[in-house]
Amino acid sequence: MNRRAFRADLLLLLTAGIWGFGFVAQSSGMEYLGPFTYNGIRFILGSLSLLPLIFFKKSKGTLQSSAGRGKQFARILAAGSVLFVAVAFQQLGLMFTTAGNAGFITGFYVVLTPVFGIFLGKKTRVPTWIGMAVALAGLYFISKPEDITAINPGDLITIISAVFWSCHILVIDHLVQKTDPLILSSGQFAVCAFYALAAAFAVEPFVKGWSFRLAPDSVQPWKTFAELLGSPGAAAIVAGAAIPLLYGGLASVGIAYTLQVVAQKDAPPAHATIILCLEGSFAALGGMLLLNEKPGAFTLLGFAFMLGAMLITQWDVIFAKRGGL
Repeated sequence: MNRRAFRADLLLLLTAGIWGFGFVAQSSGMEYLGPFTYNGIRFILGSLSLLPLIFFKKSKGTLQSSAGRGKQFARILAAGSVLFVAVAFQQLGLMFTTAGNAGFITGFYVVLTPVFGIFLGKKTRVPTWIGMAVALAGLYFISKPEDITAINPGDLITIISAVFWSCHILVIDHLVQKTDPLILSSGQFAVCAFYALAAAFAVEPFVKGWSFRLAPDSVQPWKTFAELLGSPGAAAIVAGAAIPLLYGGLASVGIAYTLQVVAQKDAPPAHATIILCLEGSFAALGGMLLLNEKPGAFTLLGFAFMLGAMLITQWDVIFAKRGGL
């Protein structure tokens, strides 16, 4: 392995770590802010964090041109709308499940994406179907139900999130060919932030009440957006959430996105696939170290199944004749 590839692998590992620990930040943020309020603020930060890179590329003349502002806005709106649904369900799921569970279940999109690609005329090979079966077994062990009524509702909500993450991947795959990736990313983050803050104002009080009905023993200490607006201590509450917000907005979005783009220029596809699949492992590690989460034996078995499923799904990439290990 040459030095450039080794450096790229290290950057990808750092990227996976940042994204994995991002689940810890998302969970911690809801000690202060509601799910939509947290998402709204962090995606504003994420959108703004990419502006310096956009201006830099523009000054260098390397910004990809796009035909028509109207079409570009429509693409950004489409990507941002799907992104909002994905992150909304992910954040709602974190109200009831652990960071580790959320990290691995979200990774289910790696398995779902090629399956959904069938509807777009893309071929789905045997490893994908094997990976799907292994992933379903993993999801079962992660939720560790004694009976069907004992399945963690947060895990089920996060599965819905994974479905929309898969849709988001396919949407981006189509749109990124026509719009500069940085403009598309910054724009979709801004759209997602707008939707999230609107939802925070409109529905967070109902979400708080719904969460108690769904899980009566759960404690939701966060303030709704409406409560924040009417609270003299709003500034202190937002300040308390500063670290989760900055991490979720700047590190998970701005820094990790940039590292991924830089690293994948030199990393073989197989390396990128394997290393980025470790995001769920970092989420579980972060949950244990920082949130005192203690996964049981069945949960750990589920994590292993999920990681295995992700790798099986990417079998053709890992063992490709070119660019393999």
